[in-house]
Order: sequence, then structure tokens, then C-alpha cells
Amino acid sequence: MFVYSIRSATIKFICAIALSLVVLISLVALIPSYDAEDGSQAVSDISYTKIYENSDRLAFIEQFGWQVESEPLETVEVSVPETFDNVYLGYNEMQKEQGLNLAKYKGKTVTRYTYQVNNYPDYDGTVYLSLLVYKNKVVGGDICSADVNGFVHGFEAPEA
Repeated sequence: MFVYSIRSATIKFICAIALSLVVLISLVALIPSYDAEDGSQAVSDISYTKIYENSDRLAFIEQFGWQVESEPLETVEVSVPETFDNVYLGYNEMQKEQGLNLAKYKGKTVTRYTYQVNNYPDYDGTVYLSLLVYKNKVVGGDICSADVNGFVHGFEAPEA
């Protein structure tokens, strides 16, 4: 005949481990998914890093469904100002809406690549896509029309 004894401290420890596992599994199961309801690609699926050359920039742009010319129209070095005026504050708000923040790059020099967009919906004018790249990472950018009274918005296509 064998007699087993378990101290209450051991039972408490096992219960604490089991409770922790239940809480962890519940949290993982209940974390909301941020996928778009219409089946389009979610922002979390977009890769903003590993932008080493033109083919990487084109692959980044294609993640949003844009078709652009194969070579940029313009490549320039741009300094992000140390202090933002109203224009930069508004532009940075647009960047924040797409998960980016230029405030982290105040005083830095970034490279702006400008491409012509060929598939902008329901618009006949010229449309440009600008990418701001710092150390092989997209840190900002926009889609804008060349028209004086045109538009500017983030990388996502506007809803019809």
C-alpha cells in the first residue's frame, strides 16, 4: 500500500499555472481581428520595411492595389523639419491615420520617391504616389493629384 501526500503549496502552484494558461488562451482567442470587413487587405498585413531597391518599393505599392510606372519620376532627399507648422501637422495626421508618424523623424533626411499612378479610379487627371523612405523603411507617403484643386490622401484607395 502506497500513501501519497501533496502539500497545499504545491496545489496552489498548480492551480496558479492552470489559471494563467486559461487566461492566456482566453486573451489570445478574444483579441479582435483588424481585417477589413469587405475582404480587402488590412493595414496589419502591409509590410513597411525591407525597402532596399526599386523592386521593393514597387512591391510595397502593389500591396495597396496601385499600378505605377516602373521607375520613379523623381527621387529627392527631403529634410523633415525639427518643428512642424500647420501644413506638416495636417500631413502628419494623415500619416497617423495610416499607421505612420513623421514626428519620429524630425530633423532627419528622408528620400522621397514619386511615381505616376496609372489606375486611379474615376479620375482622368495625373495622379502621383510619393513614398518617404528612411533607412530602408517607408515612414510616410501619399497619393495626390497634380490638379491645383485636387486631392491628397494616404495609400489606401478612397471608397467609392
